[in-house]
Amino acid sequence: MPPVTSARGVPRRAAAVLAGLALAVGVLPTTALTAPVAAAATVAAAAGTPVRVNQLGYLPDGPKRATVVSSATAPLAWQLRDTSGAVAASGTTTVHGADQASGQSTHLVDFGAYTGNGTGFTLVVDGRTSHPFDISAALYDGLRADSMSFFYQQRSGIAIDAALAGGTAYARPAGHLGVAPNKGDSSVPCQVGVCDYRLDVRGGWYDAGDHGKYVVNGGISAWEMVNSFERAHRSGGDAALGDATLRVPERGNGTPDVLDEARWELEFLLRMQVPAGRPMAGMAFHKMHDANWTALPTRPELDSEQRELHKPSTAATLNLAAAAAQCARVYAPYDAAFAARCLDAARRAWTAAKANPDVLAPATDNTGGGAYEDADVSDEFYWAAAELLATTGESPYRDAVTSSAHHTKPVDAFWWGGTATLGRITLATVPGVTLPADDMARLRGLLTAAADGHLSVMAGQGYAVPLPATGYVWGSNSSVTNNAMVLAVAYELTGQQRYRAGALESLDYLLGRNALDLSYVTGYGDRHSENQHHRFWAHQNEASLPHPPAGSFAGGPNAGLEDPVAREKLTGCAPAGCYVDDIGSYSTNEVAINWNASLAWLAAFAAERRSAPAVPVVQVAPAAVTVPEDASAPVDVRLSAAPGQNVTVTVARTSGDEDLSAAATLVFTPANWATAQRVAVSAAQDADALPGSATFTAGGPGVQPATFTATEADDDAPAASCTVAYRIDNAWGNGFTATVTVRNTGTSAISGWTLGWSFAGDQRIGNAWNAVVSQSGNTVTARDAGWNGTLAPGGSASFGFQATYSGTNAIPTRYTLGGALCS
Repeated sequence: MPPVTSARGVPRRAAAVLAGLALAVGVLPTTALTAPVAAAATVAAAAGTPVRVNQLGYLPDGPKRATVVSSATAPLAWQLRDTSGAVAASGTTTVHGADQASGQSTHLVDFGAYTGNGTGFTLVVDGRTSHPFDISAALYDGLRADSMSFFYQQRSGIAIDAALAGGTAYARPAGHLGVAPNKGDSSVPCQVGVCDYRLDVRGGWYDAGDHGKYVVNGGISAWEMVNSFERAHRSGGDAALGDATLRVPERGNGTPDVLDEARWELEFLLRMQVPAGRPMAGMAFHKMHDANWTALPTRPELDSEQRELHKPSTAATLNLAAAAAQCARVYAPYDAAFAARCLDAARRAWTAAKANPDVLAPATDNTGGGAYEDADVSDEFYWAAAELLATTGESPYRDAVTSSAHHTKPVDAFWWGGTATLGRITLATVPGVTLPADDMARLRGLLTAAADGHLSVMAGQGYAVPLPATGYVWGSNSSVTNNAMVLAVAYELTGQQRYRAGALESLDYLLGRNALDLSYVTGYGDRHSENQHHRFWAHQNEASLPHPPAGSFAGGPNAGLEDPVAREKLTGCAPAGCYVDDIGSYSTNEVAINWNASLAWLAAFAAERRSAPAVPVVQVAPAAVTVPEDASAPVDVRLSAAPGQNVTVTVARTSGDEDLSAAATLVFTPANWATAQRVAVSAAQDADALPGSATFTAGGPGVQPATFTATEADDDAPAASCTVAYRIDNAWGNGFTATVTVRNTGTSAISGWTLGWSFAGDQRIGNAWNAVVSQSGNTVTARDAGWNGTLAPGGSASFGFQATYSGTNAIPTRYTLGGALCS
C-alpha cells in the first residue's frame, strides 16, 4: 500500500454512491449471500434509504434495531413486513435527535420482540422502506466462511484455485516464488547494511492491497485467527471451524481448517527469525517487501521488483514470540512437532527481545511498504509474556506479566501497535493460567469494565457503534470489530446478554446500519463496497481483473482524508461519512489482514448457535487439597455459567474424618458467577499419626453440585529424607508434559523407589518415560525403571510424562516416597 501514517491498522474508506460490476458469485455451496448479486453483469447499485438496517439481517435471538434519518421531533410509526408484504410487527420510533458522528438527526426502531424467521423482511417507517433482510439463525454462516476465505486468497507462494476461491476470476498463479518476472521470496537479501546473507521467507499472507509481508501485522492477524478457534473450543462451538469447514487446500487433513489457514502465516513468521549463529540471532526481521511501490494494478506473479528484508525490530520479535507461544499450545493436539517448533521459536524470540529491548523500526522506512513504526514496545513485552505464561506456566514469564505496568492498567483499545489487551484476553480466558485468583478476578473485571464503556458509547449514538465521534481514523472499521471482540469476551466471562447484544449491533453498523446506508463487506447487503484498494482485485482500474471477493472488509471512514481521492471527494464530510468506494482511496478503502481477521473472529462468534442455558455447574479448584494439622488450605468455588438469578451455594462435609472441616454459604449472581470465591478447609490438631481424609459437597438449589476431597497432612507421621521438584515443561489447551525429580536428602542410599502424589484436578497421564507410572483416580504412583532405582545420598532421578487435563492444572503439593512424606 502507499505510504501511510502509523495509524495504519484502524479504518479506511466510505462512499455515498456505488456503481459498476457486481461480484461474481462463488461456485461453492458454502458461500451464502443474502443480497442479490449478479454474476458477471453490470448492475446499478441499490438506491439508498433513510431507514438504515443490517442489510444482511438479524438473528432470531439477537437484538434487532434500526436507525431512521429524520428531522421529525415526534415518534414515527413503523412496520416490519414479511416477504409477502404482511405486517409482522409494528410500533413507534424513539426520537434520538442529533448524532454527532454522522451529523444526522435520527430515530431508533427496536423490533427485537419479533423472534420469527424468514427472508425478505423490510422495515417501513414514515412511508420509506429499508433494504430487504433476513432473520435466521444461519445468518452469519456465509460471512464466517467468506471472511476467512479472504486469507486463502491473500496467500503468497501458492497458486490460488478457482474451485476454492469462488470462480475463475479469482484464480491466479503463485506469486513471489522466483518465476520470472518475480525475484521471489525463497532467497531474499537484506537492505544494504542490515545483513550479508539471504533468507527463505516464502509463504504468508500479503498484508493488504500491496504485496508486502509484515511481522508486526502478521502477528496480531494470526493471533486473532487462532484465538477465534480457542474461544470456540471453550464454548463448545469449535466444530463449525473444524476440518473440512472452510475453502482451504488442506481440508480433510484432520486439523481444523482455521488452524490450517493460520499456519500458512505462522510458517512465514517462523522463517522471519534471524538464524542461530547470525548477529541478533532469535530476533525477527521487521518486514519484507518490494524495494519500490508497485503500480496499481499489479498481479502478484507479475511483480518484478526486488524484495528486501528490513532490519530486525523488538516489536516484530515480540509479535513472533506471542504468536508462536499461542501456536505451541493450540496446535499441540494436531501436530506436536510443529507445536514444539513454535515453542522453541517463541523462547528464542523472548530471549532475544530481552537482550535487545529497544531496537525500534523507524517511521522513515516507508518506501515500497508501510513503516509500521512503534516507539513503545512495553505492550508487546506484556503480550508475549502472557502467551508464554499461558503455554508454559513458567515463573519467569509470570514475573514479566505481574511486573508489567500493563497488568494493572485499564483495558485499552488494541491494534497492531497496541497489543497489551491481547495478553489480557489470553490471561483471563485460557484455562489453567497460573496467576493468583485476585489477579484473575481483577483482569476479568477490567475487561468487563472496558466492555461497559463501549456499551455506554453505543447508547449515546444514533447508530450504536462502539466508536466515539473522534474515533473515525485510518482503519476505523477494525476499531469497531476489535472493540466488539472485547464485548464478546465480556459475554464469555459473565454470560450477560448485553455484551453479546453489543457485539452483534457492531455487525449491524458494518453491514449497513450506518451514516452511509452501506455495507463495508463486499458481497453482503444491497449496497456494499466493491472497489477496495488492492493490486489484483482491481476491476475499477482494469476490466479483466475482478472486484474483491465476498467477505473482503473495507477500512472505513477516516476523517483525516489521507489520500488524494478522499481529499477530492470528501472535503467537509462528517466523521462517520468520510469514506468513498474508490480503489484510489487507500486511506478509507484498503483491505488488510488484521482488519479481516477481527471481522472473521466476530462473524464466527455471531454464527455460533446458542441453545437454552444449562443449569450452572459448581466448579471447585483444586478438586483435592492437602491440609496441614492445625492449619487450613484454600479451595476456590465458582460456577460454570451465569445463573438466571442469584443462587446460594453451601459448602459442607458429607463424609470422612471429622477433624477436617469447611463450612461456607456463597451467593453467586448473574454478574459475579465467574469470580471465584475462596473457602478455607481446616484440619484440627490430633494425637494420631493417620492422614485422615474427608469428602465435601458444594451445591444448592439451581446448580449442579460438585464434590472435593481434603486429606490431613499429619504432623505426627514420619518424614522421608527426600525432596521433589515438579515442573510443567509444555502446556496446551487440553494437555501438558512435565518432569518430576526426586532427590535423596538422607545419609543412606535408597534402593528401589516408589513416589506417590495426588492430582488436584482431572489430570490423566497417558505415557511416561524413565519410570513406570500408573494412575488410579487422582492418585499417581511412579516406580523406578530399574536402571535408575538406586539413589545415593544427595543423588536424584528424573522422569517425565504426558497428560491431559481440563480446567485448572495445579502442581501437586504433597509427595510420598515409599509411603512416607517427603520433607
